Amino acid sequence: MLLYTRLSALFTKVIRLTGAWLLGLMLAFGHTAWAAPGETIISKTHYWIDAEGQATIEQVQGLEPDAFQLMGKPRSFELRKGALWLRYDLPTLEATRRWYLLLEGPSYTNRATLYQQDAQGQWHMQQAGDHLPMSQWTRPDLVPTFSVIPQPQGTVWLRLENFPSTLNPGLSLLDDRQLETRRNKTLLFVGMYLGFGLLVLFLGWVHVRLYRDRVFVAYVAYVACMLGFQISFTGLGSLFFWPELSRWNDSAPAIFVCWLTAAGIWFVREVAVLYRHHRGFNRFVLRWSLLGIVYPAVYLLFQSPLAFKLLNLYGFLSVLLSMTACVWAWRKGEVYAGWTALGFLPLHLAYPFAALRAAGVLSDSWVTQYAVLIGSAIEIPLLLYILHRRARDFSENRARMRAIESTDPLTGLTIPPVLVLRLGDAVRRARRNCSNCGLALVELVNHSELVAQEGRHTGDRALVTAGSQLTTLVRDVDTVCRVTENRFAVLLEGPYRTELLIPFAQHIVATGLARLEWLPAHQYLRYRVATLALPDWTSETAIAEELDAERMIARLNRVLDQLDPKRVVIHLPLPTGLSSEQQLTEVA
Repeated sequence: MLLYTRLSALFTKVIRLTGAWLLGLMLAFGHTAWAAPGETIISKTHYWIDAEGQATIEQVQGLEPDAFQLMGKPRSFELRKGALWLRYDLPTLEATRRWYLLLEGPSYTNRATLYQQDAQGQWHMQQAGDHLPMSQWTRPDLVPTFSVIPQPQGTVWLRLENFPSTLNPGLSLLDDRQLETRRNKTLLFVGMYLGFGLLVLFLGWVHVRLYRDRVFVAYVAYVACMLGFQISFTGLGSLFFWPELSRWNDSAPAIFVCWLTAAGIWFVREVAVLYRHHRGFNRFVLRWSLLGIVYPAVYLLFQSPLAFKLLNLYGFLSVLLSMTACVWAWRKGEVYAGWTALGFLPLHLAYPFAALRAAGVLSDSWVTQYAVLIGSAIEIPLLLYILHRRARDFSENRARMRAIESTDPLTGLTIPPVLVLRLGDAVRRARRNCSNCGLALVELVNHSELVAQEGRHTGDRALVTAGSQLTTLVRDVDTVCRVTENRFAVLLEGPYRTELLIPFAQHIVATGLARLEWLPAHQYLRYRVATLALPDWTSETAIAEELDAERMIARLNRVLDQLDPKRVVIHLPLPTGLSSEQQLTEVA
């Protein structure tokens, strides 16, 4: 229990400190990470859609000028098997610097190809995209990045393919210093998020081992899928983890979205303990979670706009389902289900930014691009802290339940089976160390009299007071147990000197004579005490009998039953060579 308390306090401090650290860094970098100067040029770009996707650069260059339309504002395109051509007329650029065209937005653009003519009229082609291994990118980076030849009145042509998801392109024109600054800060921010996520993942797994609770298994799966999604979404995976696996790089965001959603629904099911409240709803939520696990196979087999829309619909409905399940379970009395709903809010509030950006309603920016990442960075430590508090409360409840099973419900003292075990252990330790321990049986003589005169409530209060008085007279290592309705056993652990037993018994009797305000003036607690020193090392017969704890307690009960009512204290000696029956006869 002490180890658990220390670990609980340590985990609480770690979660709070790391959460505060992450939030501080996000606030620090939030206004500066993408503040490097650079021109967003998408509004000045003209576009043309090649429905068949077969047009060459020469054919596109030869189109009539009015075939291209001004972008004006961010737009969303559903290309299917076609291609989107963007034309941008370069302004006058400083020739002493190197210039780059950066394709903003998510990293999962299938293919991006940049065409530009040099002064001699030769075409220079650069390519990137998740359909290509990183080794075939002209410039490996998190997102497609192309170098631009600074020349007066130059024009660049950018061909984009993306299927089955929609395409919402954003373009920025940066020099080499601006590009390096932005890239370094992006890697710092994403790396910071990944490192913190791995720390939370480790803490979650430690909680799995510590509490043996399935909810932490679901949480670990949820965090792992979240990290996988962010790695694939930001381009970190294709750049560092699977640079040559182009097919996996293309499919990873959609797969991780499904797995992330399924793990989140599983996590909510465990936190809300739906099986306690409605079996049908519990089965539905479980099957909905399983659907998210198997749907990636369907998505990869039938890659189409319909499959992509169904994926988005599954994610949207899962958000509603998770919040509904949490609130419903909270109304049923599951307190931590309500806290879990609040823990999910940062991610749910960030989701519309990405969705509206993909639909072309919001322009491309740092907020719309990384809103989900920021929301999840706030969400996952909050959920871990909520789960930690939940597990701590449940562990305390289980400890109290175990204590109830081993304590007397009226007095809170140890029950007889526990006393028997401790008494046997104490005798064995005393025998091994050649020391002594003591056992006392205390009877509240006037208990029946108090019940008859003052009522059952007063009699029960007298028993509680008697147990409290006996507990204050012993050490922490000793045991006080209520063995019958009005009798208590006191085990004095060794080493204990035999000559102290009689003064101890007298002290018990004197304690009962103290004035109690809730008793009538003429009443007090009258005790009778029988004590026994254990064991007697001069008698093998006594040793054998004293190792039987139940026989020792029964022996003291017989002594009190046969004791002269005028006597209040008796000590059982253990003469050498006498059996226990002979000793009892002599004492009685």
